[in-house]
Amino acid sequence: MGKPVTGVNHANHDRTGSQRKNRGDDPRYQYRLLVTQDQSGNFRARPMGTQKSDKDKPFTGEIWFMTDINSPKVAEINANPKVLLSYAESKKQDYISVAGTATIVRDQAKVKEFWTEAFKAWFPDGPEDPDIALIRVDAEAAEYWDAPSKAIVYAYGYFKAKLTGQQPDIGENRKVAL
Repeated sequence: MGKPVTGVNHANHDRTGSQRKNRGDDPRYQYRLLVTQDQSGNFRARPMGTQKSDKDKPFTGEIWFMTDINSPKVAEINANPKVLLSYAESKKQDYISVAGTATIVRDQAKVKEFWTEAFKAWFPDGPEDPDIALIRVDAEAAEYWDAPSKAIVYAYGYFKAKLTGQQPDIGENRKVAL
């Protein structure tokens, strides 16, 4: 199990916002990828929906996904549990990567906790479907980038760099120890 995270304060987000960013359940992050390594050593990324966590509790470092036990990603995680999660909110140029260790979990109570009617598309037998498995990622490190999101800011940075020879400010980048 992960350690509680105290959050990171920076210009655009309060402590709670940072915690939500790190656990990956912030609804603004519409692009979410789980990256594993296959048996040949090639990286495989696929979109996954992060399961919602209790927003009133501190982030413990656990990030959850629901999957089919027969999915290739399950075998990849069992062979090499180190994974990378990638989150992007392209309109605001806001990005997060989370490195961690994944574990395949078979816990019916946890499945019911995360279950929504939308999962019926993949698991028509409901939360009791025997093929449902959970992936728990214990986050170990995270990094985020907050970049200027307006075209005018990019244009200003470009012209300032052109005139002064200095690189433009591309926003904030921080590593977060979990």
